[in-house]
Amino acid sequence: MDETEFWELVDTAREDAEGDPEEQADLLVERLARLDPEAVLDFARHFESRYHRAYRWDLWGAAWVLLDGASDDAFDFFRCWLIGQGREVFEGALHDPDSLAGLLDDFDEEIDGDGEELGYAADEAYEQLTGIMAPDLDLPAGPVEPEGTPVDFEDDTRLAERYPRLWDRFRP
Repeated sequence: MDETEFWELVDTAREDAEGDPEEQADLLVERLARLDPEAVLDFARHFESRYHRAYRWDLWGAAWVLLDGASDDAFDFFRCWLIGQGREVFEGALHDPDSLAGLLDDFDEEIDGDGEELGYAADEAYEQLTGIMAPDLDLPAGPVEPEGTPVDFEDDTRLAERYPRLWDRFRP
């Protein structure tokens, strides 16, 4: 599976799920389970590499503003959700996290921002196909600390300055 196929699976599942991350994860499991096991592992590798790429302080700050706080776990689930938003939103957020204010059409605080189930889709599909747990993906270990300069999540003034569009849209 190449990168284009990866993003096509993510995008079509999101569109068919009408943006609901849990439904998107269920659709991904169904669709991945129709592929061969190696293709499912390729999908998992693409997902995992993007998940690690998004482990950055500037994105965590954006998630903090967007979600009105983001613990370690919440940021993990946010990164899965961000991948689930598709290539344009994901790459746009990596380039400029504050651009999420314009890249996200709608944002439902009840369901958006948490894509935990998306992170397990490939593992579930692999297990359905083979009856065993997915093997190690042979990828380099993810970063121990987020990349970049740490963000002071408790300084609202600094957050508003660093993420002005997100702040204006998501913090009244």
